[in-house]
Formats: sequence, structure tokens, C-alpha cells
Amino acid sequence: MILKTSYSIDAIPHAEHPMPQAKRENWLCLNGSWNFYKEDPQGARSYEGTILVPFSPETPNSGVADGFVLKAGERLIYSRKVTLPPSMLQGCTRLHFGAVDSECRVYWNGEAVGSHRGGFTAFSCDISNVAHVGENEIRVECTDEATRNGDARGKQNDQRGGIWYTPQSGIWQTVWLESMPSRYIRALRITPDVRAHTVLFESDSFGERQTVTVYDGKTRIATAEYTDSVTVTYDFALWSPESPKLYDVVITNESGDCIRSYFGMRSFGQAQDTNGIARLTLNEKPYFFNGILDQGYWSDGFLTYPSDAAAYDELKMLKEMGFNTVRKHIKIEPMRWYYHCDRLGLVVWQDFVNGGGNYRFTHIAAFPFLGFHHRDDDYRYFAREDAAGRADFLREAEETVAQLYNCVSIGLWCPFNEGWGQFDSAAVTERVRQADPTRIIDSVSGWHDQGIGKTALKSLHTYYTPLRVPRDSRPVILSEFGGYSMKVAGHVFDEDREFGYKKFRSPEALTAALERLYLEKLLPLIQQGLCGCIYTQVSDVEEEINGLVTYDRKVVKVPIERMRAIHDRIYEAARKIELKSKED
Repeated sequence: MILKTSYSIDAIPHAEHPMPQAKRENWLCLNGSWNFYKEDPQGARSYEGTILVPFSPETPNSGVADGFVLKAGERLIYSRKVTLPPSMLQGCTRLHFGAVDSECRVYWNGEAVGSHRGGFTAFSCDISNVAHVGENEIRVECTDEATRNGDARGKQNDQRGGIWYTPQSGIWQTVWLESMPSRYIRALRITPDVRAHTVLFESDSFGERQTVTVYDGKTRIATAEYTDSVTVTYDFALWSPESPKLYDVVITNESGDCIRSYFGMRSFGQAQDTNGIARLTLNEKPYFFNGILDQGYWSDGFLTYPSDAAAYDELKMLKEMGFNTVRKHIKIEPMRWYYHCDRLGLVVWQDFVNGGGNYRFTHIAAFPFLGFHHRDDDYRYFAREDAAGRADFLREAEETVAQLYNCVSIGLWCPFNEGWGQFDSAAVTERVRQADPTRIIDSVSGWHDQGIGKTALKSLHTYYTPLRVPRDSRPVILSEFGGYSMKVAGHVFDEDREFGYKKFRSPEALTAALERLYLEKLLPLIQQGLCGCIYTQVSDVEEEINGLVTYDRKVVKVPIERMRAIHDRIYEAARKIELKSKED
């Protein structure tokens, strides 16, 4: 076992620029100490004091008293003063929120400037007409009924336990300002085309001419002018986990707005191998996606990791263990997390965030384990009777794709997991495909498969039964497996409770079991058609202790070099796969 470094909490946490995919120099971080209180439906206040943004009040890192719970009908009230220099009032000034769980109204100098519903997607407010030089006041009023009204909630549950975790609320990602000319560059979309050796830039600048310049390090390799879109051709090197090559981009317009971004040349798809078996591809070559499930929960910040360095170090550790893929499970991370995956070389399989009513254990676990799958136009069965809730999910799915589109590492979208609020998956899959035809889609991860032609993959969750590859015309993946648990005394959420799929009592026993699982049970399946696997999971979360790392991130349960050796054997087997030639 290896002790990890602990991370201190800064006075202004997460002070790095939150948007490496669209960075302006003229910005101001608003994280740090805010005034804060909770208000009940009768107007009575409690927990009045300060909070450390962007940590939710339920978390230790927030500085709010232990035992904080936001009950039905209660509100969170945040406020702080902001002193603005003239440079922050160039023409357009926008106030950005990485994420607020789950509904909020925003006021600037007492004027309502925006509202948002959806606890995992980013949003912004135009404050150009109400902000002024000198002291200003921002106020954010939040409610969070997501665990009760069917909104997107992820794995939060008022009845915490097992695979469901303590809920949180309020601001949980970075808050920041940026100012730019009134005619600014907006809606940047970057699409690489590996076959054509081109990259398409699309952005709107209120009709103004824009200039895009592409750099390889400090060397300028291409410049082009455009109004709405332009295609740049060059002999670009390809991006992959083995060689995560990124190119820098600078875009300017006639009004002087300037944003910096980057891209990588890669493609995700599928093709048949020489035996006629469907395979997943990266850059038009067979590729085995060997990944790990990442819940993204931390003991001191819940959904919010303690620092940018903590997130980077954990991803770097996964890379050193030999993983080439991370499944981001039922959560959307801050944009810097995806930037770290882009530059480290980790493919991301991105889940959408689930919602709906109360899930019945028989429908999402017991019956599927017995092999029973149900049609997902039965909204009652999947706790999706509310038409407005279904519409909210579709809206947030579109927001998710738009928000993360330029992230190089994202190779797959997963709309539904294990039937949690699942509905009309064939239609939802087609909507996602229309919004982004460049990625693979795992329509219904786990079970309740709706049949050939309605989903892009055959996606299996296997914990208690033998690993196998069923015959299917689609690529087959193990989107969850393993879940081996080992309790590390002194590093668990609850010394008396332990949730996992198979329990071990020592690091040696756990490591030996993982070697058998991968090399004896999983490796032979690659030749049979297995295209990818996602081991459960990165870290323990509360009483769920099946992580490779403890919940407090202080102990790594399995030697990094042993995991790397296991994965090297997996990749050796995967390299033997050859695609059918186009002439066949």
C-alpha cells in the first residue's frame, strides 16, 4: 500500500482558469469566502456565516458546520461583494457558473440577471447592463429538490447507502467573470477529420471576420480567416493515449476579442475484424479500451475535488497503472478535469446524469440480473411518467454534448445506465448521434437493451456471473465488472459497513485476484470479440469500498507496477486483432 499526499485547501480554491477549451485573459475568479445562510419556508435563518465556494455546504471543505442538511422547501442564500476595475467592463461582461445543484436565481446589484435548472451543467448570465466600476454585489438563491422531484441527481440519495451517496446542494464548481467586446467570439466548435487531415472551426462573432491560427508548440503551422466556419488542412499528428498530441489554437476577431483553445486529431468508430467480428476503433485502427469507473466523489468535498492538483495526480496515477480509458460515471466534471485527460492521454466514456422518480430494486437490479429486459416506452416501469422531467433530461443531454464537444478525450456518450430513469432510448440515441456523429454511443449501459439497430453497442455489467462475450452484430463491451473490495481500517467511511461484490482482506489477496480476473478470465475474451472493459472502480465512496484507492485518497490498495504489468498483457493480446481490409 502506498500513502498519497494530502491536499491543502487554498483561500481561493480552484483559482486556475476554469475553461482551457476557451480561455480569455480578461477574467476574474470569484471562488473563496462568501456570505451564506439557509432559510426555511417560514423565512427563519440558520447556519448564518460564511462558506468556501465552490464547496457545497454539506461538505467538510465548505467550512459550514457539521450536520448541514437542506430539507424540502428550504433555500440557500449566497452573497458577496465584488470590486470591478474598468478592464472588466469592456462591452460585454458575463458571470459564469460551472455547476449549481440544482436550481438557482442570480442577482447582480439587486437586479435579476438569470436562473438555471439542472445541477450538473454550466450556465452564464449577462451582467453588462447592471455591473459598474467599483463595488458590486452578487446574490445567488438556490433550492435543491432533485432527490425528491425527479431532476437529474446522479448518485445522490436522501437515503444514503450502498451505491447511493450523501446528497449535496448549491454551488459546487467554479464561479467566475469574464469581459470582452460587445461583438465577441461565441459557440466555438472544433471538429477534427482524421481521414481528410482537416479540422473544422465553427464560431459566431456577430458577423465579424475571425482569424484562427494553429500552433504546434511555438511554431505557427496554419492561419485562416472566416466568418462562420473554416476548414484547415495540414499533416496533423494523431492523438491517442499512447501519444496525446495537442495543437494550440488562437482565435481573434475584428473587435479585438481573443480566445485560446486546443484540439487533437482523433476519430472513434467501429469496423469488422478479419473474422467478421465488430470491433471498436481509434483513428481507424482496432483499439481495446481498457478503463476504470470513476464516480468522482471525494471524502472532503463530495462532487468537488479538493484542488486541481488532486484531480491531475489521480488521473496521472490511473495512467501509470496502465489504464487508457476512464468512464466518468453519472457526473459531469469541471472542464479542467477533461483538459487533464486530453493532455495525459486518457479516453473518457461520458455518462449523462440520470433523473426520474424512485427506482424499484426489482426493475433496476433483481430482474436484469436474471436476464429480464423491459421495453423502455413503459414510463411507469422506469419511473419516468413525468413528461416535463423527460423533456428536462433531453435538454440537459443537449447541454452536456454542447459543453463537452471540444474535449479531445471524450470518445463515447452513455445516455442511460442500468435503467435509471431510462426512456425511449432508441430515439434518445438518435438525438445524440445527430448532435454529435463523431463519438460512439453506449445507449443503455448494463441492461434493458432495446435491440439490434437501436443502440451502438452491446453493453454488459457483470459482477456475479462468469465473464463472457455473447454473439452480437455490435461491438461488445464490459461497461462494468470487478468491484472487488478490501477494507483498509482507519481509511473507511464506516468501520461497521462494507459494500462490494467480492471481498478480500489483504493487498496481496486483492492483487492476486485482480491478476486472475484480468489474465485468466478477461484476456481470452479479447479474441472472442470483447472490445473494451471498465473495472469498478477508482476509489471507495462512503461504505462502497471496492475502489483501488481509499475514499480519503491516502492509500492505494494495489501496487501501481503490478496493475501496469497486468494491463501490458491485455494490450499485447489486443494488438493481435486485425481489421478486415476494405477490398474484402
